[in-house]
Amino acid sequence: METPCPLSAKYEGSFAYYTVKDRLSQILTKVIDTIHRNKNKFLEAHGEEGIEAEKKALSFFSKLRNEMQTDKPILPLTDQQPDTQIWNQYLDYQRTLLSDGEEPSWFTSPWLYVECYLYRRIHEGLLLSPPISEFDVFRDVKNESFFQSQPAMLSLCAHLQELKGKMNRLSKDEVRGEIYKLLQVSLWGNKCDLSISGGQDNSQKSSILSSLEDYKAFILVDDMNSLWNILSKNRDGNTESRTRVDIVLDNAGFELITDFVLADAMLSLNLATEVHFHGKVMPWYVSDTTKHDFDWTVRQCLAINNRWMSKCGQAWKENLKKERWVYHEHLFWTLPHEYCTMAEVAPDLYTELQKSDLVLFKGDLNYRKLTGDRKWDFTVPFSQALRSFHPAPLCSIRTLKADVQVGLEAGVGERLAATEIDWLTSGKYGVIQFSPVV
Repeated sequence: METPCPLSAKYEGSFAYYTVKDRLSQILTKVIDTIHRNKNKFLEAHGEEGIEAEKKALSFFSKLRNEMQTDKPILPLTDQQPDTQIWNQYLDYQRTLLSDGEEPSWFTSPWLYVECYLYRRIHEGLLLSPPISEFDVFRDVKNESFFQSQPAMLSLCAHLQELKGKMNRLSKDEVRGEIYKLLQVSLWGNKCDLSISGGQDNSQKSSILSSLEDYKAFILVDDMNSLWNILSKNRDGNTESRTRVDIVLDNAGFELITDFVLADAMLSLNLATEVHFHGKVMPWYVSDTTKHDFDWTVRQCLAINNRWMSKCGQAWKENLKKERWVYHEHLFWTLPHEYCTMAEVAPDLYTELQKSDLVLFKGDLNYRKLTGDRKWDFTVPFSQALRSFHPAPLCSIRTLKADVQVGLEAGVGERLAATEIDWLTSGKYGVIQFSPVV
């Protein structure tokens, strides 16, 4: 079967078109506002130099916004980072796909590419504005989202501690039921995505646990049994066996807490012996998890005046210290490449993932990169849409927020499209979609 064309803003009326036309502009406007709002902070920290840097960054971002809104050609990066050349080579590659004389531009190039490019240019704008180069323009909204989601986090931490208290008395079926619950919590935690809401409050106010039964009908692909088959091997195996689970993270805030709770439960219930987390090397897609967000979240949990949450924070700190939890960063996660090129572009990362017994890819951007963000037919098998990307058994856990979904039963996509125009992009539906090593 031929590989279909990538989603792009050139298709007017598509979600990609709406994103490039409106949502990305809103995000850039918020970036400009944030830098301006922090003017005094820059002055206090760096004196006049800080003010000059603020002006320089504002000028860069205003120009960038104009380039995007007027569909100007994509420009090469000018900073001197380890990934600069890779990005510029990718731009050259995009040129080879066009007729002579045509240039890749914001509305004509693949949506996945230009959206990733925007966040890399935001990073460039700060790098070129020392001494504020380290400033994370999204940190305030990420932190705010964390604090606003606290009631939901507290109930989840209390549930985990209760589960740990009775885990030795649970039957195998009860253990499976508990892990299925937490997989679903991790799925619905993915609704809290600040790049989709344009940076507006999108926190989780209520406990997800009490709503799981109501949400079940909205899971379009449920491969939890396949995950259980892998995880239960560790529980059934001898004490020498080791099961490694990798989680390729998405959003900080509430979703990250759901991932921590799931990871802690997998270790505590003896379904895994080590969990490896993969985060972003720079601020990305507004709310994506960086090393700072990861460490900050553990510290916040430890410091919160709530016995369940601080107990969780203590356990998570301990897991990191004993390397039962390991955090990894890699530039590849913030490149525009589809994952089927990973073995070629980032062979070290591909080799690392091959050590895993199960890789969980959280969220929408990961799904888009897994499937190449293309106009696949809804019924194309997930493993086929991955093309050559099969480092280990893997699973996508995402709520649908982009025009791409594969592996559905015949007729399901058409039936949903007939009743809900935005079913692919509203975040109302989710998948826990597995692919074995092919």
